[in-house]
Amino acid sequence: MDLNPTPITAKQAYDALPRDPANHRALTPLLFVERAAAVFPERIAVIHGAQRFTWRQHRDRCVRLASALAARGIGRGDTVAALLPNIPAMIECHNGVPMAGAVLNTINIRLDADTIAYILDHGEARAIIVDREFVPLLERALQGKAAKPLVIEVDDPEAPFPHTMGGIDYDSFLAAGDPAFPWQPPADEWDAIALNYTSGTTGRPKGVVYHHRGAYLGAIGDVLACGIGPAPVYLWTLPMFHCNGWCFPWAVAAVSGTHVCLRAVRGPAMWDLITAHGVTHMCGAPIVLQMLVNDPARVAGTGLVFGTAGAAPPEAVLAAADAAGVTVRHIYGLTECYGPSVVNEWHPEDNARPAPERAALMARQGVRYVTLEEFDVLDANDTPVPADGATMGEVVMRGNTVMKGYLKDPAATEKAFARGWFRTGDLGVKHPDGYVQLKDRAKDIIISGGENISSIEVEDALYKHPAVAIAAVVAAPDERWGEVPWAFVELKPGAEASEAELIAHSRAHLASFKVPKRVVFQEVPKTSTGKLQKVPLRQAVREGMAG
Repeated sequence: MDLNPTPITAKQAYDALPRDPANHRALTPLLFVERAAAVFPERIAVIHGAQRFTWRQHRDRCVRLASALAARGIGRGDTVAALLPNIPAMIECHNGVPMAGAVLNTINIRLDADTIAYILDHGEARAIIVDREFVPLLERALQGKAAKPLVIEVDDPEAPFPHTMGGIDYDSFLAAGDPAFPWQPPADEWDAIALNYTSGTTGRPKGVVYHHRGAYLGAIGDVLACGIGPAPVYLWTLPMFHCNGWCFPWAVAAVSGTHVCLRAVRGPAMWDLITAHGVTHMCGAPIVLQMLVNDPARVAGTGLVFGTAGAAPPEAVLAAADAAGVTVRHIYGLTECYGPSVVNEWHPEDNARPAPERAALMARQGVRYVTLEEFDVLDANDTPVPADGATMGEVVMRGNTVMKGYLKDPAATEKAFARGWFRTGDLGVKHPDGYVQLKDRAKDIIISGGENISSIEVEDALYKHPAVAIAAVVAAPDERWGEVPWAFVELKPGAEASEAELIAHSRAHLASFKVPKRVVFQEVPKTSTGKLQKVPLRQAVREGMAG
């Protein structure tokens, strides 16, 4: 026995301290609901029409779902799909499915049957929880399929539908579960928690895999970026099938807030719920913000905070938001980074600037979330572009809120993570203060006579016209210039404008080579989350020129 052991240095002692169950646990957002139920058991967690669930009741329903799934042999690594609108069952799925160890695959309810069939096959769904409104859609998707998942049907009392395919009733399924089920957090925070499919506008959608650690950090990032305080009331207009509702199902639980459900987004319905329940926060695409603040039923002075992602809201929409007392938080992200992971962190002193200057600052995507490690704009040599607000490069990021990868697609995963960065495919600039601003998708940039034209810049100019509600700009082939911009425009209700008028308006705001050569008045196609779809517009350009 060595009575005089050689003392170790402090440097060695730091590393010698062991990980122990007492001091190291896997991060998971599933514990948020347990805490909310323990601390605020009688606080209302979910409102849906006449339905009310306290946090204790909501927690028990989530655990019952986990128990019932486990009793069917569904566990770690199994996929459970959900074809649901923004109703209580969808919130319960975000906790109950992973509490069973399974992976939640929320499916866009506006997809066609063939795409849904592909997603169910590719993700190997063992079960699907479906609202009865979408049972006919699911039946078409499963037609002719040899492998059929367990079907659990939700009969929403606020919108009952007669459709059924003989599946298990959701509430009966929960009733068979045990609220005392001893569910376990993941042993490894790298375990998959969710599977989300990209829009698939240029081919089959890719399956984006989220892990527990990223979902936990994504939720905390949302709380910080959107200024969410204690006991918020969150209105669900952003579809929960989109990037798991940007992680807000877990974010609201983290602060023991209240979810207010809404099956269909309509202006008057939104304001009714905002005033009835004291809604403090909501999220959505710029078109939803526009619908909200321009609705005649709007109520000023609510103190509402609206998180919007994608293209910056037009100046006129921001002015309407100011008039309604709505604070806009401009955020940015992609499916591959758990929804938003970048925020236009606002400086209060900028509130004193003139409205056009405030709108220009708001148009920037901004800086990384606290929970994202790195965010930059790189040139072709992977060198950060100068912070001059002009030099364009690809927007990249890396950190714990970037996906695990694409399911069953190692080649696409490797391409997305080339040289140690997640490659967004977005083009942007970096301003002197470090804030990043998108200029275009790499595929949307218009190259005219050797000059790059940002479709976003042209759209911003069109939005300055008081008659323009929606503008989308795409490239059209041109014999002389290679490509020229064409604009597709929706006018505001009752407004009038001619093609010549909008071209002249654009010329007053843009360099001549950036001015649209054509303006087409039509409804602009959109995704289910309100993003503009440019693939059909490019097709329309090609067909129009061929004709």
